[in-house]
Amino acid sequence: MFSDEKLKNLLLILLAESSKRFRFQILDLKIQPEHVHALVALRPSMSPSVALQAMKGYSSRLLFLLEEEKLFRWYGKSTQERSLWGDGKFMGSVGHTTLEKAKEYMQKQEAHHAKKSIKGNPHPLGLGRTSSEYS
Repeated sequence: MFSDEKLKNLLLILLAESSKRFRFQILDLKIQPEHVHALVALRPSMSPSVALQAMKGYSSRLLFLLEEEKLFRWYGKSTQERSLWGDGKFMGSVGHTTLEKAKEYMQKQEAHHAKKSIKGNPHPLGLGRTSSEYS
C-alpha cells in the first residue's frame, strides 16, 4: 500500500504529527510498501507499547479520513471492521546495542527489503504466501 507515493508522504507527515502530539521523538523512519521501521526516543513515563499504539491509531484514523477513496481499494470493509495496521509488531530497545548500530540497521533496510522482494516472499523468515499468490 505504501508504494503509493502520496500515501507514503501522508504517512510520514501523520507519524511526525503523532510524535509531536504524544510527545516522543522519531529519530529515524523507513516506510516500506508493506511495513514501517521506526527508531524513536521516548520520555521515561511512556512505554513502547503506548507509543506504538499512538502512532498506529493516529495515522490510521487520519489516513482513512483523508484518503478514504484510495484506501477503499485495500480496505473495502465497513468503518467498524477495517484496520490499516496489522496486529503484528516488533519492539526492541537499544540498551543492548548502540544508537549508531540501530541507525545503521535502519539505513540498510531499503536495500535489504529490495533484495527480499526479488525473491518474491516478503516475510523475513520465508513463511507465508508469496506476493505472486495474491495476484
